[in-house]
Amino acid sequence: MTRIGNEWMPRRMKAAMFHGVGDVRYEETEVPEIGAGDILVKIGSALTCGTDVKTFKRGHPILLRETPALFGHEYAGTVEEVGEGVEGLEPGMRIVATNSAPCGLCFFCKRGSHNLCPELKESFVNGAFAEYIRVPERIVKWNTHRIPDDLKFQTAALTEPLACVVHGIEESNIRPGDSVVVIGAGPIGQMLIMLARKNGASTVIASDLAEFRREMAKKSGADTVINPVAEDPIQRVRDETEGYGADVVIEAVGLPATWEQAVEMTRDAGTTVLFGGAASGTKFELDTVRFHYGQLTVKGVFHLSPRNVEQAIRLIIAGDINPDILISDQMPLEKIVEALEKMSKGETMKVAIVP
Repeated sequence: MTRIGNEWMPRRMKAAMFHGVGDVRYEETEVPEIGAGDILVKIGSALTCGTDVKTFKRGHPILLRETPALFGHEYAGTVEEVGEGVEGLEPGMRIVATNSAPCGLCFFCKRGSHNLCPELKESFVNGAFAEYIRVPERIVKWNTHRIPDDLKFQTAALTEPLACVVHGIEESNIRPGDSVVVIGAGPIGQMLIMLARKNGASTVIASDLAEFRREMAKKSGADTVINPVAEDPIQRVRDETEGYGADVVIEAVGLPATWEQAVEMTRDAGTTVLFGGAASGTKFELDTVRFHYGQLTVKGVFHLSPRNVEQAIRLIIAGDINPDILISDQMPLEKIVEALEKMSKGETMKVAIVP
């Protein structure tokens, strides 16, 4: 609150507000009020992501349930205010935080599956495309970390998506010498390529519709890139793997057709990781004979756990992830719609949004 004369008035800030499918507006709104255990963060940089694009194009039943709503969830910045009871953080500290946190007490949390915590799914935080964001108590406790002074805010903001990728790579169980296919060479796909290489993959193949993304995939470590419009991607993968198919195939698009394609690219006794989230209500088909007699492992992978966040920060600080490949543009907050459109067309990777 700000005092004007004898009255206390809500502080105002600029923000990108989601009003509906295809309708994101740059406008003025109130600075979020914080409570006990919360912190208020001044955004240093926020990043666009594929989930933002999907939400912009078709809405999102979990992230944005009511409109108008604050928008964006990958960010890093400086602590502006701390709520009562917050320990270890104070104004001026540089931090990065995620958009969710588990309860730590439920059935799934007690079994180490923090990403499946029901309370996590019910409490996603948005608002990174703004001047300030409120970080609630649970995220402060579980998934807020200080960052080095020499780490750029936009690089630190890669923590949340990278933590999801760390989880996906962990579930894929890539072993040294494995052949790996990544379908979808957006920012997530690029990070999957980088970490597949780090985990010892001997061959990495990337498939994407956009020429820009295919070229970036080569820089990320892909040996072969496939244009699925110009050739049959399944046959090309078999040609590159002596007819067997790949040891591990990771789908990072989120379409039933590419989920099915990923299974067909996987060798017998191989692993298919369905990383990309498909639209609610959609289904895909799986050949039961191939699944059974081919001893396929097909996994769905969702979100992250606190340990993945810590691993991601370490990877970023160590320089194991190349931010110059992942962040290809920087734009002011008022150009958020232009940034989302550029991502949607495959003309850019992530865009760093600076308030």
